[in-house]
Amino acid sequence: MSPMKTESPPRIGVAILARAPIPGQAKTRLIPALGAEGAARLQRWLLQRAVAMALVADVGPVTLWCAGDPRHPDFALCRAFGSVAVRHQPEGDLGARMRMALREAASPDGTLIVGTDCPALTAAHLRQAARALRERDAVVLPAEDGGYVLIGLREAAAEAFARIDWGTDRVMAQTRERLRALGASWDEPATLWDVDRPEDLERLLAMAPEVRAIVAGTQENEMRYPLFAASGGKPC
Repeated sequence: MSPMKTESPPRIGVAILARAPIPGQAKTRLIPALGAEGAARLQRWLLQRAVAMALVADVGPVTLWCAGDPRHPDFALCRAFGSVAVRHQPEGDLGARMRMALREAASPDGTLIVGTDCPALTAAHLRQAARALRERDAVVLPAEDGGYVLIGLREAAAEAFARIDWGTDRVMAQTRERLRALGASWDEPATLWDVDRPEDLERLLAMAPEVRAIVAGTQENEMRYPLFAASGGKPC
């Protein structure tokens, strides 16, 4: 008798919405604390970390949605980490950009959308969110500031992103209202924090002390993805 074959779980795509680390255009709310160059170096670290984390999680195809020129050298570097598709973010508010990422998803079984601002988000969180999305219509990881750091949907439901006050502490509450109106089932497996304000920096530095030297420009900022993957993704 031949052994029974076990079905692989559906692959869940990961869409990363990212801004190029251009001084004066990246992490602008942190420029008073870090300077334009330091804020751009931090964005470079966050960008590389997010892409590496998604590849280590290995829940499905990874797409990097770029604000700015997709040919920017930092986006090209991220492509060298592994199998990463690169797309240009459309015009419009955050909701419009996330809707496009869902409509153009590489996986028919659902997509997780993340940014690059949450250093607390790990490969384990992505795997947990992917498992939840296989059983629910949606999954959301709220942020402590009232927003969210991840949203996953099986379908590109426009209503989930309609009439949301992006950038405010009302985002998560309004998103719950939209999901209820859709009759959707969803999970919220964890609440995390992101790096948006100067007061978030000390928390980041306590978690990842090496960032201090990277932001100051005294340590190379390029993450060595092969070493990162070989370590089992522990930094994620």
